[in-house]
Amino acid sequence: MELRHLRYFLTVAEERQFTRAAARLHIQQPPLSQQIQELERELGFALFTRLPRGVELTSAGAAFEVDARAVLDALDQGVVNARRVANGQLGSVRIALTSSAAFHPLATAVIRRFRATHPDIAIDLNEINAADIIERMMNGRVDAGILRKPIETPAELRFDLLHEERMVLVLPVGHALLPAKGVRPGKQLRVPLKSLAGESFIFVRRPGAPGMYADFIRACEAAGFKPEVVSEVPRMLSAINLVAAGGGITLVPASMQRYQQESVVYCAVSGDEAFSAPLHLVTRRDAANPAALRFAQAVLAFASPDAQGAKGA
Repeated sequence: MELRHLRYFLTVAEERQFTRAAARLHIQQPPLSQQIQELERELGFALFTRLPRGVELTSAGAAFEVDARAVLDALDQGVVNARRVANGQLGSVRIALTSSAAFHPLATAVIRRFRATHPDIAIDLNEINAADIIERMMNGRVDAGILRKPIETPAELRFDLLHEERMVLVLPVGHALLPAKGVRPGKQLRVPLKSLAGESFIFVRRPGAPGMYADFIRACEAAGFKPEVVSEVPRMLSAINLVAAGGGITLVPASMQRYQQESVVYCAVSGDEAFSAPLHLVTRRDAANPAALRFAQAVLAFASPDAQGAKGA
């Protein structure tokens, strides 16, 4: 049995006449009659009762019509769905973000907008560190990543700069470097880099965020001291919480300043021009998932025009 047999049968069933059915199908009447007879022989029962001026469905033919129509409807819907998958309108995309990237309003806003504009694309969202994002993308387990400053940039991956922001120093409330009367509302304190010599630093583990602190460490060494790292934590939010608990000080991207404001103070570092926290979109150069390609296009369109293509074009 071939699909054309089902289409021929359903057309005759609708027209109740071979002549009109043949005209609709753009074939001659004798070949159409032969095709229906072949189908009836294969099925082992009559589909139509022949009348002087047409045909009518037998009881078996009427039952077969329901299932035949369901088969062709399912096939037609399958074609529509496959076309939508090919066009990136239907499917799924696996996205990974680092914790600091997830805190940036650009990342959350673009994912929220993508959900709204592509409701038939399922999003699998995970928060992992930068090293794991790179590894999973290389292994084909993640379609797109949003992270800060990777130290590894494999040739197989594309890195597009989305946004640049400053790193800020995080001090616990009451720290010796803070004014006794506190920082005035709306004003950000600037702390000299050299004054940080002897402080206890909390960094995100270097395998998780290997590129985030490199510029700061080099600047400290150029200023005559090496930062003393007393703790390494898996995420920046953990670092801020540890600062709030009096475990040391840290640096984070400026977009994280709204967290733990009652327990910590965010300060600029004088001469901090080199301390940046870029935000990157990471995709595979050989990406074959249309939904992932559509997501990447949406992210780049959402980001500021001067940032697009700055790296990995």
